[in-house]
Amino acid sequence: MKLFTIGFTKKSAKTFFEILIKNKVKTVIDIRLNNKSQLAGFTKADDLTYFLDEIAGINYVHMSNLAPSKELLQGYKNNKISWTDYQDEYLKMIMDRNILEKLNQHILENSCLLCSEPTPENCHRRILAEYLAENLGNIDIIHL
Repeated sequence: MKLFTIGFTKKSAKTFFEILIKNKVKTVIDIRLNNKSQLAGFTKADDLTYFLDEIAGINYVHMSNLAPSKELLQGYKNNKISWTDYQDEYLKMIMDRNILEKLNQHILENSCLLCSEPTPENCHRRILAEYLAENLGNIDIIHL
């Protein structure tokens, strides 16, 4: 099974949608804490739902239970906790939320985890993808 990840920052709408189409993404799983901010540009929830369907025939789902808590995210952004601590706390958070039991695994097939970070290195989408692959097996992670 392929599981893609993508960040929208530093991508034009054209590039973003072309990447998703080229990789035959079926569903974008939005794992952002805040998907309604004006800073989200073309990826603002209602707009993104429309654009994905109209431009690419791709489904959209927002799964806030896969996002970090506001406190955890702010702690990292404000340099109050290290990346290592953020990563450990995020993993604990998704385990405490029992996401493996609550997540319909069929939705993951050719899906793409969406967040804002331009690269996956310091983003919770990478941590989540790796956690899913480790616990569910048979998942190839592809960062777009």
